[in-house]
Amino acid sequence: MLNVVVLVSGGGTNLQALIDAVDSGSVANTKLAGVISNNRNAYALQRAADNGIPGICISPKDFATRDEFNVKFLDAVDTLSPDLIVLAGFLVVIPPAMIEKYRNRIINIHPSLIPSFCGTGYYGLKVHEAALKRGVKVAGATVHFVDEGTDTGPIILQKAVEVVQGDTPEVLQRRVMEQAEWKILPQAVGLIAAGRVEVEDGRVFIRE
Repeated sequence: MLNVVVLVSGGGTNLQALIDAVDSGSVANTKLAGVISNNRNAYALQRAADNGIPGICISPKDFATRDEFNVKFLDAVDTLSPDLIVLAGFLVVIPPAMIEKYRNRIINIHPSLIPSFCGTGYYGLKVHEAALKRGVKVAGATVHFVDEGTDTGPIILQKAVEVVQGDTPEVLQRRVMEQAEWKILPQAVGLIAAGRVEVEDGRVFIRE
């Protein structure tokens, strides 16, 4: 059984996609062990409560220093004994000690086809604003492992989404979520739960 902890800052639509996939059995051998948010008003915490999943808020704002937060944050994660940590719209920098401890056991969903429109400053609507400004014809989403860089870890899955003439950032964001994010994030968790994902030389290989 893959013990999964989800980290989220906002509404938790990707969390809901995971909850639905586990409940339906389309993602097997997986337990959502806990949800951690840096935002006590995040609707994701309500989604967790509604589905009987332990939820906790731990925010950098509640600590005198970032180092103090990092220690308490890692303690909170460790308490849930995760086999896999899923960043689903989590807007806090992951402490280096946590990346090292959970090497190739932290994944993130990013709303673009990496390496396009990723890295520092590219999150939320900003990604889609940049894509439309550049005039791309195809957008999409990427699930990748987390390393010390920003959106630089090994890519697990990607899915392309067509950009439609007249799209606004909000419309494109919704289409990317519905057609890509909510599909490939549960799929990636399912592949990891099935033991089919391997990382070699910075690249992901999915075993048949």
